[in-house]
Amino acid sequence: MELTIGNNPDIIKKSQIIRNKVFVEEQGIPLELDLDGLDEQSSHALATDNDLLVATARLYSSNGQHSVIARVAVIKEYRGNGIAAKIVTALISHAKKLGFCSIEIHAHEYLKKYYEKFGFCFIKKVEVVGVYQLIEMQLQLKTT
Repeated sequence: MELTIGNNPDIIKKSQIIRNKVFVEEQGIPLELDLDGLDEQSSHALATDNDLLVATARLYSSNGQHSVIARVAVIKEYRGNGIAAKIVTALISHAKKLGFCSIEIHAHEYLKKYYEKFGFCFIKKVEVVGVYQLIEMQLQLKTT
């Protein structure tokens, strides 16, 4: 298993392929909700197994202080092996390296306890995407 973080066109394209398979095909989320125009300004974590695309997530910041982890997706056959945890941990480390103060995530409500293991705290319920209630969670990395 190889994990890469970057934002070149190849990583973005591969990340979008994984997200399309998980979000659009499997979960029925409309493609236009996934492709929000922020991919080119984001750092993408991409996990591969030999040349097979396995998992992805992205880290975005609009102001260089606060960041957002989004689009965490693992191909069905690879779930339950701790790959998402490795990706989230890698993006948290990347955010620290970049000097961000906090990370926000809008997670599926059923994943609340999962993200609490990384230190994220529940803030509030936010939008419903497809049939999924999302919640806002935040991880403080340093005080501003």
